[in-house]
Order: sequence, then C-alpha cells, then structure tokens
Amino acid sequence: MEQLLVSLQQVSIRLGGHTILDNISFNIRAGEQWAITGASGSGKTALAHALAGQLFYRGEIQFAPAGEHHTPRVIVVEQQHTFKNRSNTRDFYYQQRFNSADADNSLTVGEVLDEHGGPAARASEWIPALHLAPLLNEPLLQLSNGENKRLQLAVALLEEPDWLVLDNPFTGLDTEGRKTLHGIINTLGGAGRQGSPHILLISSPAGLPDCITHIALLDKGRLAWAGPKEEAPLHAAAVAPPLDLSLLQHLPAPAGDDFVYAVKMNHVTVRYGDRTILDAIDWEVKKGERWNLSGPNGAGKSTLLSLITADNPQAYANPIWLFDQKRGSGESIWDIKQKTGFVSPELHVYFEQGTSCFEVVASGLFDTIGLFRRLSNGQEETVLLWLQLLHMAALRDKQFHQLSAGEQRMLLLARALIKNPPLLILDEPCQGLDDEQTVYFRQLIDRICDVFPTTLIYVSHYQKDIPACVNRFLRLEGGKRIDG
Repeated sequence: MEQLLVSLQQVSIRLGGHTILDNISFNIRAGEQWAITGASGSGKTALAHALAGQLFYRGEIQFAPAGEHHTPRVIVVEQQHTFKNRSNTRDFYYQQRFNSADADNSLTVGEVLDEHGGPAARASEWIPALHLAPLLNEPLLQLSNGENKRLQLAVALLEEPDWLVLDNPFTGLDTEGRKTLHGIINTLGGAGRQGSPHILLISSPAGLPDCITHIALLDKGRLAWAGPKEEAPLHAAAVAPPLDLSLLQHLPAPAGDDFVYAVKMNHVTVRYGDRTILDAIDWEVKKGERWNLSGPNGAGKSTLLSLITADNPQAYANPIWLFDQKRGSGESIWDIKQKTGFVSPELHVYFEQGTSCFEVVASGLFDTIGLFRRLSNGQEETVLLWLQLLHMAALRDKQFHQLSAGEQRMLLLARALIKNPPLLILDEPCQGLDDEQTVYFRQLIDRICDVFPTTLIYVSHYQKDIPACVNRFLRLEGGKRIDG
C-alpha cells in the first residue's frame, strides 16, 4: 500500500454559529493527486484553509513529514487576489486602478517577486512559464484579473511549498491562460518531478487537469463521495432552481432610458506612460442591444468598460458619448452611474469587513461601495425582493466576507440589478458561481432582457456562460478591435 501523505478524520468547522464542514474524513496517499469539488457554499475553501492551518477546526488533520521539515509547508493560492500599496496597506478605491497618477503608489510585479524570491526570483523558470516577463514593470493595480492570477501562482511557487492548494485557479483566465495553467499543474502533479509540491486542486468538476487521479465531492458541508476520478458521480446536468416570474412583475421599468445610443466611441485611445491599452476603438451600442465583449487577459476589456462606468478619467480626453451626451459636457459621474448596473471580478475587494449582505445589495441603489444612508420602506422591500430572486434571503444579516466566493458573487449581481437600470455591464458575472447558479443567472438575464428594453454588455471567457439574448459581439486583442 502506498505511503499515507494526509489523513483527515472527522474534520468539522463552525463559523459565525453556522456549520461549514461536518465530519469530513478521507486519506491522500503517495502517487494520488486530488481535487475537491462541490456546489458553491459546500465548504471547499474552508477545507483548504483548514489544511493550511488558517482556520480552527475540530477533528484531526495529519501530514506525513516532508524532508527536513516535520510539518510540511502548505500554501493556499486564493481564488480572490488582493493587493497592497507602498505603505503596506490596502487603502485602494475602485477607480484608482484606472488613474495613472495613483498607480505609482502600487508595487510592480517585479517588486512583488523580489519580495518573495529575492534577487533570483526574476530568473525563475516560472516567470516565462506564467508569461510574467513582459509585466515585470507593471503596477499590480493595473493588472487584469487573469494577470493577477498568474502572479499569485508564481509567488506561491517561489515559496517552495510542500503542498500547493489551488482554490479555483482557472477562474478569470482566458482560453490560452487555462491551457497554460493545465500544463503547469500537470507538470507539477506528474510522477517523478523532483522537488515539486503535492497538488490539491479546488475546482469545478468540468475540465480537470489530466494529473488529477482522485476527487472528494462536498455537498452542504458533508463529504458526499471520495475516490478515483473515473468513478466519481459527476455527470448529472446542472438543474437551476425555478425562476419566480411573479417576483419579476414587481420590478419597475428602467428609468432614464430615453436615449438612442447607450455608448458611442470614436477612435478612443488610452495610454499609461508608453503602454497603449486601447488603440483607436470605434464602437456604437444602441438602446436595447445585447453585446458580448471578449478578448484575452490584458486585451483592454476592463479599461474599455471603465470609460463607460465613469471610473476612468481618460474618458474626458476622448470622443465618448454615453446616453447621447458627450463626456465632459456637464454630466456628473453619478448621472451616468444611476443609469448603469455594474459588476466586476474585483469589486468584492473594496467592501469593508463587517458589511452585511443586505448592505451590499442596498448599496447598488446609490452606486456606493457600502451603505451610508437610511433606506425608505420601499427601498428595503426592493432589497428583499432581489435577495429572494437570487435565493439569498437567508443570508441578509450575515457578513459579506464570511460567504463563499459564489455567494458573494450572487449578492454583487443583485447589487448590479437592483435599480433595473437601462444599461447592464456585467464583467465575468458567472465567475465563482457553480453550474446551477450559472444556469439560473443566465435565465434571469434573458428574462429581464425579454421583458424590458435593457441594454447589455456582457464579458465572459466561456461561451456557455453567455445568455441566449446576446447577439452582437466585440473582440479586443492587444487593445485593438478585432472584427470577424
């Protein structure tokens, strides 16, 4: 029998009075590479943190000694990234990412690598493997979500862990990025690679790397199944909960939709220093059109969206019309935001610890990161309506940061939808959702666009995540518009 590497016996975790994991027991042996999978909120990330010694648990987790170390070094590559400024604090606000003057306060990719690997870090084999060499002088604040993900992995590998726990590492990566990461995980997980860490992957069951041999399936905090990958019961199609159409009838019609063009751009160009992010973009989005915006990580998608959401000051230096009004002609950013619902992969980072789920959703009424005013009775009813629509009503009083990534994402989607705005900008909205949540959300967006003349701009790296109502397409590559 192969050597026992990790033994979990009756591992249980409670947070905030709620049971997150309940009596989890399974063993990992030499030669096995495991993935932990399950629906959103099933306890996957909590288990990863328990393995790394970052969460208190009851029961027993025992690792076999690793080399000279009695206790192996376990590093978790988080699903969500954060970044600190040069003062070693996280005092960033969302719009700062797009302000070139503020970028000087952010560490660069090279400086972060130097912090973690010393002078040799930039020469590490992982820098070219993860396509980080061209980004060494770029501020963290201005990286795309996928670029940040690659940096996270490089930093973890430079720490030379005995165990590398990857929490949904494919989230936010484009097709090429996923292919590259598959190759790296397969290399690390391949038998006989001297000095490689053991891999524990937290991911959806679809598209697991070839090196994965075993799966642990969690369901509402319990271990539903554990064993060889080829025997795992993972083939059932996702069935979304029913969409309560009666709740949709209570939504008001979008206010402020008396325009012809939601967006009109004429040769729009954005540069930061000598780096061109957007290069002479022409684009028209008419009222009621439903667009998919696509392109590889770093293509300029988030920058393009920031010009529309009034978060990027370079909008004033370009010929841009929003809701038929030229930018810089007297409108305020709040006039624009009032007509826009928006979600991005990074938005959760900017909410303060202690913010309740109710407050996160309610903040969408005022386009603020947090709730700073009292609600009317009608506004409270609207928040509760959206919590019901997205099956989040039971979470209203819980702290936002105590939720799983999928639950956080559903609440941020409710925040974007709460005004039923004439323009919806959804940047990777299904990122972090499980299959059932993704199917449900697509159905909801299709229904809203069927009932109302909602204009939609939808970003996704996954064709299966795009709602059926989308019928127009814009692709960016290297900051340029690619047609056809």
